[in-house]
Amino acid sequence: MSQREIPVVGRMVWAIAEGYIPGDSTGPEPAFTSHETACILNTCDHSASIAMLIFFSDRDPAGPFQVSVSPRRTLHLRFNELNDPESIPRDTDYASLLLSDVPIVVQHTRWTHDKRRTLCCRPSRSRIDQ
Repeated sequence: MSQREIPVVGRMVWAIAEGYIPGDSTGPEPAFTSHETACILNTCDHSASIAMLIFFSDRDPAGPFQVSVSPRRTLHLRFNELNDPESIPRDTDYASLLLSDVPIVVQHTRWTHDKRRTLCCRPSRSRIDQ
């Protein structure tokens, strides 16, 4: 398969119903900071413009956070690095909704590091079929 034959895959709407960023970590920053990540794949020939909304149990959603993924590229976006229009609070349950103008693939991962556990990466996939 040549690069010209790369198929466009994915959906334009993705939901990640589970989210939680621990308030502390025991490893050196930034590599071992506990975090959650949206791994985004764009196989299209055009940039993906993505609006993210973050939902909470006790308040209105935060966002939209604006993210761009270049054509035929991937972006590993740490939720704890989002800060415009606001930061995602630590030690708080949340969910996220990603709305893209082109099809993308999204995988959610959590990276935790504390004194009781070793490093782990737990992937999960969530999507809304249209």
